Amino acid sequence: MSNSYHRNAVLALRDVVKTYEMGAEKVHALSGVSLDINRNEYVAIMGPSGSGKSTLMNIIGCLDIPTSGSYSLDGEMVANKSEGELAEIRNRMIGFVFQTFNLIPRADIFHNVELPLVYGGIPKAERRQRTEEAIEQVGLADRMKHKPNELSGGQRQRVAIARALVFNPSIILADEPTGNLDTKTGEEIMGMFDDLHAAGQTIILVTHEDNIARHANRAIHLRDGKIERDVVTSGDAAAA
Repeated sequence: MSNSYHRNAVLALRDVVKTYEMGAEKVHALSGVSLDINRNEYVAIMGPSGSGKSTLMNIIGCLDIPTSGSYSLDGEMVANKSEGELAEIRNRMIGFVFQTFNLIPRADIFHNVELPLVYGGIPKAERRQRTEEAIEQVGLADRMKHKPNELSGGQRQRVAIARALVFNPSIILADEPTGNLDTKTGEEIMGMFDDLHAAGQTIILVTHEDNIARHANRAIHLRDGKIERDVVTSGDAAAA
């Protein structure tokens, strides 16, 4: 793979290595990963436990930095940023959707979704408009004043998706987004990701489930910290 960055790439990793020191032992979580993901791609990152997919997700999501190698996100080199700079990039460029929803129990839905905009210093009137639009986009306009424990699991994940969308991020990074949902509800949530992709959003799914990965148009398989396969798929489930 060329060391130059593809002009359509929303993110590009080159020779990324991540090593953890566990006492006297060094654990090589990633061993020279090079990867481009273009705008409006729908990508699944897969691999068995210990393959490096969680580490790769953390680096893509600016939750961690490489031991060596480079990472460009939306044209910005991020591999050597400080913690504060990484937090600002995460807030502005990446919408996270987690398996466990990560909602604040005591806050209502409106305030859960609004929170990234508060951290981003967005003025109050604009925050209200963008928050309401994101909640309406996921079909929960009539639930804005409800708290998370008053919603079903599927509704809570919709709130998490609205929170991910509220900053109009460069990518949505979803970590096992249906892991806590029954099959039917999980398919409904994946239908939302399919719709977002059709509307132009870049989506990266981290999953170990083949039926979830089938919604993506590309599957990157990791093993032992390296890319074992990187294949274009038909996105059968999304097209169904």
